[in-house]
Amino acid sequence: MVPYLFLVAALLSCGAHVAIAQQLQVHIVPHTHDDVGWLKTVDEYYYGANNSIQHAGVQYILDTVIDELSRDPNKTFIYVEMAYFWRWWNEQDDVTKALVKTLVNNKQLEFVNAGWCMNDEASTDYNSVIDQMSLGLRFVEDTFGPQARPRVAWHIDPFGHSADQAALFAKMGYDGFFFARIDYADKNLRGSTRNLELVWRGSQSLGAAVDMFTGVLYYGYGPPPGFCFDVGCDDEPIMDDPDLFDNNVKLRVEQFLSAVAYQWIHYQTSEVMLTFGSDFQFEDAHQNFKNIDKLIKYVNQDGRVHAFYSTPSRYIDAVHAANKTWTLKTDDFFPYADYPNSYWTGYFTSRPALKGYTRVCNGILQACKQLEAIHNGFPGQTPSSVDLQMAMGIDQHHDAVSGTSKQHVAYDYAKRLHIGQVECQDLMANALSDLAARNGSFPLDLQFCEYLNVSFCPSSETDTFNVIIYNPVAVDYGQLFGFDRVFAFPVIGNEFNVYDSQGNPMDAQHSYVGLPECIINIDSCAYFQTPQVVTDANYLIYIQPKGDIPPIGFKTYFIRPISNVRHTSATLSKVYHHKNGDADFSIANEVLSLTFDGVTGRLKSMSNIASDVTASVDQQFLWWNASDGNNVNSSQASGAYIFRPNGTAPFPINPGNVATVTVVKGDLVQEVRQVFSPWVSQTIRLYTNTPWPVVVFEYTIGPIPHSDGLGKEVISRFSTDLASNQIFFTDANGREMQTRIRNYRPTWTLNVTEPVAGNYYPVNSRIYIQEPSSSRQFTVLTDRTQGGSSLSDGQVELMVHRCLLYDDSRGVGEPLCEPGDTGQGLVVRGTHVVVLDNAANSALIHRAIGETMLVGPIFAFVPSAYSYSEVAESYNTEYYGLVAEVPLQVHLLTLQWVQNNTLLIRVENKFEIDEFGFGKAVNVSLDMFAAFKVIAATELTLGGNAELSSVERLQWNIQGGSGGKGGKQPTYSPVRGPDFVVTLEPMDIRTFEIQVVPTTN
Repeated sequence: MVPYLFLVAALLSCGAHVAIAQQLQVHIVPHTHDDVGWLKTVDEYYYGANNSIQHAGVQYILDTVIDELSRDPNKTFIYVEMAYFWRWWNEQDDVTKALVKTLVNNKQLEFVNAGWCMNDEASTDYNSVIDQMSLGLRFVEDTFGPQARPRVAWHIDPFGHSADQAALFAKMGYDGFFFARIDYADKNLRGSTRNLELVWRGSQSLGAAVDMFTGVLYYGYGPPPGFCFDVGCDDEPIMDDPDLFDNNVKLRVEQFLSAVAYQWIHYQTSEVMLTFGSDFQFEDAHQNFKNIDKLIKYVNQDGRVHAFYSTPSRYIDAVHAANKTWTLKTDDFFPYADYPNSYWTGYFTSRPALKGYTRVCNGILQACKQLEAIHNGFPGQTPSSVDLQMAMGIDQHHDAVSGTSKQHVAYDYAKRLHIGQVECQDLMANALSDLAARNGSFPLDLQFCEYLNVSFCPSSETDTFNVIIYNPVAVDYGQLFGFDRVFAFPVIGNEFNVYDSQGNPMDAQHSYVGLPECIINIDSCAYFQTPQVVTDANYLIYIQPKGDIPPIGFKTYFIRPISNVRHTSATLSKVYHHKNGDADFSIANEVLSLTFDGVTGRLKSMSNIASDVTASVDQQFLWWNASDGNNVNSSQASGAYIFRPNGTAPFPINPGNVATVTVVKGDLVQEVRQVFSPWVSQTIRLYTNTPWPVVVFEYTIGPIPHSDGLGKEVISRFSTDLASNQIFFTDANGREMQTRIRNYRPTWTLNVTEPVAGNYYPVNSRIYIQEPSSSRQFTVLTDRTQGGSSLSDGQVELMVHRCLLYDDSRGVGEPLCEPGDTGQGLVVRGTHVVVLDNAANSALIHRAIGETMLVGPIFAFVPSAYSYSEVAESYNTEYYGLVAEVPLQVHLLTLQWVQNNTLLIRVENKFEIDEFGFGKAVNVSLDMFAAFKVIAATELTLGGNAELSSVERLQWNIQGGSGGKGGKQPTYSPVRGPDFVVTLEPMDIRTFEIQVVPTTN
């Protein structure tokens, strides 16, 4: 490599005398970054509406870029967000479409990333990431063919980067991954050691097969300083008329060469990639390209470097040809800080209701796609899962589920999700009705309850009803549900019997909840007395199915009024009002005992009877006082992106954090109901007849008061006696666990400027601590992404809600304090599931429960006064969707209808390598379904857009250890009939397009 000083001197003074072997190749990459919603909604951005907020119109960008590319075969442009491109494409005439296909074939227009959006990496679960990527990639493949297939992943704006995201991109066949945002200290160190490009191994279970060449863009994702030629920029154009007094060609060439040199010194090869473009730029593509044309012309006339239009794939091929050896990274790029007191860890929790709704909609979407596939589609493709697929695709955007958009945009995301949800409910109702129907029976009038989380369901608040429970998981609930084999529905009164799918009486429990139980003392529950949500339900009826709900199947349960109180299987809960200051009290089931402090009413200890594991556990709610940016250390405020508390000690909800407690005990469920304040309450539940040591914490937070002028960031903190030695573990997008060490980074020496926010990480599905000496493990699973940490040994805390009074100056331009349904503030209800066991048992439990929290059961209600025998005469009360047993390690990740008799299927081994006896290879047959027989299977990349055999990823030389090359695709044995058996290594996901023949049964 040419020494830095020599090259700079050569660049600035030696002109064309620089040797060809030393000449820098400058790849100029024109692009636009089009947020799928942020300050404006998706529609506003596409059409260029509401420009008082931000001037941006995506349709005009694509119009003018295509026109400019068609005029010059040397020009290039890359495009990322298929949510926009799909819409634009459908508006074009045949002539324009033919022109675009020519530009794609000529490699002038290159699709990079090409998901439906550029997804967030902290707030997303892997199921939704794969779905939104697949939606975009399959659109590109179906429209433009394999020559348009993206080779480069491009996440230039997300705020930190997940190891699992890199592994997923490798499984999708990408050759490289580029982004802009990493911690300022990490970037400075990497730049000084010329390691801004590296090989990233995103999965320790999958190993070198998912190694990904990764590059950090030096100038962010904008052009070099001083070279923004867009209509909204103030940089000088290239003025090249020799008769002008203001001719600036020589100056601009020198400035450009200086920018090139200072980027090059931070990288390993003579290839330099410069992005030209930024947020919603190139709306006037002619102005941009005219100036870049001139810049390239005069830089090349100077001769010290060679500049040309390029794309990321051309750049990565050139870097690969240099045959360098690269450092290997095995951790992730969280958390992200752009300044010493500015940690982007608040958005892990921001807009918690949207985050929770997104997770709910993912479960609905997976069930919807399954039933659509089992039904082999619907005539005219209506109803369809496509609307929800697209809404979920948009919602994975890095300013959507992240919670970092303006408020009206967040409403738009939720509205789109709900429209898709309603159509999927119509689809599921039709499919379930068809599966249930026999003997020429009429379709069932199936209804869905969208407010079960607040105990509101018009369909169950009647005298008599049936409920169909569909299991979208490919394993019996008996194997998976350690805590949720008891289901609850709101009813009026306490005089009901429950019958199973065979007409047999079932155990049931009536539990009084008041009117309504959801919120306590909030303006007489006005939040739930809107025209949409008015409930008379004053009891929950808990049912516990006898036997398992079949995988990919359903059972029907019958709730009927008690005709004779002496002949009922339902029992009434007993209610006790605890008086603070009394003795400690407990609730217990077969495997777990919880003791509560008699004075505070808070949890005091947990004892796993089965494993003989006991721990002191104090759970309480606290709040961090959000910085307003007015202190001596920094002017940084807490906001939608950034978490910055004013100190290192949180505040209690009330003095002493004392809870008012009601204890409810029944045959199926025991509860401790705690009220800490009018805006903080919680119900802690134990279920009977469960083999697992799990306890459910269902919290209700809000509206967060702020009349005192203090922003509040509310946490649930568990303080245990586990000696965790500064170490805790968080998941990556619901998959592989990442080791975290307090006040530490694996690849640089951390300067601890924010001891709280700097130790927060995204928790997508679980966080745990371990005590090595005893093998005790304390695990908390979440129902949505939240920020979490272990700020002291033995502690686990999760941020559950935020109300902030200042903007954090990162672009949103408004404080994050959501108004909620009534304008008084957002109320959030969520769930934490806690497991106390030894480490070996905990792995099985949290993997299984994590799967069911990602894809939960679907409840469909049928108003019916008919008896079981009358219903069974005309309808199937059970449906068994699988004919082959699926091993516990296997998750049916995707079952999706493509076209008649063609389906997309993904199967996953959900355990990590060597994960306490379960992290081993496992076999599963694709021919597992009752509705159809598989006759052919073609293996695809994870994105579902390319045959796996057609993809050969670039391999890279790696420094250290055994060295060698990373990135080589794994070699799989062909999957052939008649059994179509697939071998799944730990953490592997394999994707197939299958041809099927419907069965006659």
